[in-house]
Amino acid sequence: GGCFVEDSQGRWWVCFWVEVKDSLPTGSGQVGLDLGLKTLVTTNTGEKYENPTYFRKSEKKLATAQRAGNKKQVKAIHCKIKNQRKDYHHKLSAKLAAENKLIVVGNVSSSKLAKTRMAKSVLDAGWAGLKSMLRYKASRHGASFIEVNEAFTTQTCSRCGDCSTAGRPKGIAGLGIREWKCSACGTHHDRDVNAAQNILNLGRGVAPRVDANRRSA
Repeated sequence: GGCFVEDSQGRWWVCFWVEVKDSLPTGSGQVGLDLGLKTLVTTNTGEKYENPTYFRKSEKKLATAQRAGNKKQVKAIHCKIKNQRKDYHHKLSAKLAAENKLIVVGNVSSSKLAKTRMAKSVLDAGWAGLKSMLRYKASRHGASFIEVNEAFTTQTCSRCGDCSTAGRPKGIAGLGIREWKCSACGTHHDRDVNAAQNILNLGRGVAPRVDANRRSA
C-alpha cells in the first residue's frame, strides 16, 4: 500500500511501505556518548563530532525573510535547516551503529534545557532526533542501545570514582570548565571525554547480551 503526503512547502510525495530484511553486521566496539552543544557528540575514546549549528547559520537570512513577511521563503529556510540536520544525524548515527555492539548515551533532556537561555542552541542540536536514530539503527545492527542517568557523570572521576575535587565542573555554572584534574588520583580529564567514559561504565553495568537483543528486535 501507499499514500500521498504534502510537506510544509506544499510539495506532494507518494510513499510506499516496503518490508526489508535486516542482515546488518554487529560491530565490535563499545562506546559511551556525551551529548553537548558546541560539540554535538564526544565519545569515551576522545572522538569529537562538532555541532554544525544549521539554525544559527541561517538565522540572519530567516530574520530577513520574516521581516519582509515572505512566508514561502521562511518555510523553505526552516525545511532546509531540518533536512540538513537530519542528514547529518543519519550519517553520524549510521557510523556509530555500524561500529559498536554497545552504544550508551546520557539522558540529557532537550525539553528541560529548552526553557533556559540555551534554548536556541539546544533545539539546533536536535538531541532527541539523534538518539531516536541511534536507537533504531543499533537494533538493525543487532547492537544494544542504552540510555542512562547521566547525573554526576561530568564531575566524577572515571578512573577512581572520586567526586570531591573542588575544581570539577558542576551544573550549568560549570559549563566553562573544559578540563580538570582529580585531586584523589591525579588524573587530568577532558570534561566531555570523562563524562562519556562514565556513561559507558554505567551502560556496561546494565547491558543485555547482544545476541539476546538481536532475537528480540
